[in-house]
Amino acid sequence: MIFDVITIFPGFFSSILEHGLLKRALAGGQVQIRLHDLRDYAVDRHRTVDDRPFGGGPGMVFKPEPLFRAVEALKKGSAEASLPVVLLSPQGRLLKQVVAEELAQKARIVLMCGRYEGVDERVAESLATDELSIGDYVLSGGELPAAVVMEAVIRLLPGVLGNEKSWSQDSFALSAEGSTALGRQGLLDFPQYTRPTDFRGLLVPEVLLSGNHEEIRQWRHRQALVRTWRKRPDLLLTLPLGCDDRQILADLQRSTCETVRR
Repeated sequence: MIFDVITIFPGFFSSILEHGLLKRALAGGQVQIRLHDLRDYAVDRHRTVDDRPFGGGPGMVFKPEPLFRAVEALKKGSAEASLPVVLLSPQGRLLKQVVAEELAQKARIVLMCGRYEGVDERVAESLATDELSIGDYVLSGGELPAAVVMEAVIRLLPGVLGNEKSWSQDSFALSAEGSTALGRQGLLDFPQYTRPTDFRGLLVPEVLLSGNHEEIRQWRHRQALVRTWRKRPDLLLTLPLGCDDRQILADLQRSTCETVRR
């Protein structure tokens, strides 16, 4: 898979690409990440990529010419009939696990990192094929969101994590075989424990030490359901819950109400 990242700060990615999962994926050949300095595609000798917004207002706006020239240069000679061009923007659709899984099916993706007050609207309308946001907040630029998108997508590629089913057991994994098998499709992850079994009087749940795989599976599913209900109840609104799951949630609701009454 190839990521072409268009940015005015290519050096921003130096440290990110030298550590952890991204470094491993690059070394293993599962991905190529090519950084392109937007200023190289400016049309004047000062390498200008921004200008004041029409109509007034604070800040500067990315000009359309450099971004169009950059993407057109990347498309030149490309075998992809419809190369995905993603603009990182607060106005974009929210990056969720299902979106990362969708992008992981692509052979190549262009990521455009905005800055300042944003980019000329003609870029969003006529150049970008998609807009993505990593959350309902504003950052100074699209470099961090681009790194987040790449991390979320690259970890889904075959061979990157080593264990092909590892990512499918993550929180928010909706379409994965592993999450369905665990019976916690789309729920937050269950609690994890490791040695020692007794840390300052805080004990590992006995069921995890029992060796009974079916009891462990049931405990993990219940804990994932409970954790989701407590921390992200909004996720439960769109999940297909079975009768047993609904009964667990009803019991939780009842016990909570009884505690409040006391």
